[in-house]
Amino acid sequence: MGYGNGPWCGLAIFVVYYHRFPANFTVRTLMHQRHANRLLEAASQIILGKEHELQLSLACLIARGHLLIEDVPGVGKTTLAHVLARLVGLQFQRIQFTSDLLPADILGVSIFDRETASFRFHPGPVFAQLILADEINRATPKTQSALLEAMEERQITADGTTLPLPEPFFVIATQNPSNQIGTFPLPESQLDRFLIRIRLGYPDRAAERALLMGEDRRELLERQKPVISPADLVELQRAAHGLLVADRLIDYVQSLLAATRQSAEFSGGLSPRAGLGLLAAARAWALTEGRDHVLPEDVQKMFPHVAGHRLHLAGDGRPPAAATLERLLQSVPVS
Repeated sequence: MGYGNGPWCGLAIFVVYYHRFPANFTVRTLMHQRHANRLLEAASQIILGKEHELQLSLACLIARGHLLIEDVPGVGKTTLAHVLARLVGLQFQRIQFTSDLLPADILGVSIFDRETASFRFHPGPVFAQLILADEINRATPKTQSALLEAMEERQITADGTTLPLPEPFFVIATQNPSNQIGTFPLPESQLDRFLIRIRLGYPDRAAERALLMGEDRRELLERQKPVISPADLVELQRAAHGLLVADRLIDYVQSLLAATRQSAEFSGGLSPRAGLGLLAAARAWALTEGRDHVLPEDVQKMFPHVAGHRLHLAGDGRPPAAATLERLLQSVPVS
């Protein structure tokens, strides 16, 4: 017998539809996951063999953080920034950091206008929705610091006037290995502004073969249309911020923070701001996985990428290896 068009029709369809999904399913959750999947699928057609790194980058964007990519030249760091901007339809600006770059080259400059007998501010490239700070550690610390206020406060101050930056606002910085010639190490205050650090690494053999035999990535990128809108991204960011976090999960995050502070392996532990970032990143990862609540596995997945560039080994000051962070994770039980 069919459901017909009677008063029970809508209820019957809802019951059948609802029971096809887990108990934590909501229509809004499905919509958010669909947006995330569309982004990841489209990005994977251009950046080959890096699905995990793409999902980490998307989680950083959804968490309203900033992304630091550290790797050797030529593995797709710049392409990743172009891909995210194109897929979301974000206004994009690339800033090539060099040793002679000045803060005004990033923020903008005031120029005297003879007609009005006053200074007019000409905005710099930082007034875009997605900024690529390419090879950020080739610029001097003074120029690097020009991004500090923009990244943290999403605004800049010029000539005593505070100017808001567009929303959404996202910085992707690429960094060359510190042992290369002409690099200036990022200070801790600058590193702390980046929510997540990733390394792309070399592609596997199959992905590299497809890259060598396939179409030029730039031509693919030029034809790529946005798959979601900036408004959709803002909705994803709001949804991630509202994901459920249980009290016991907060206890687990606090235990991880305490473990970094009490460990003799590190010169200093994670700050409360790092804890907030870890929670935001875990929420965003859970959303890309199609859930409306955060699990300990989400925290564990994001911890190395949130903590790795904030912690330094006691003695030589180097960032900890992945094995060190994994050992710390294993030492903290999930309550």
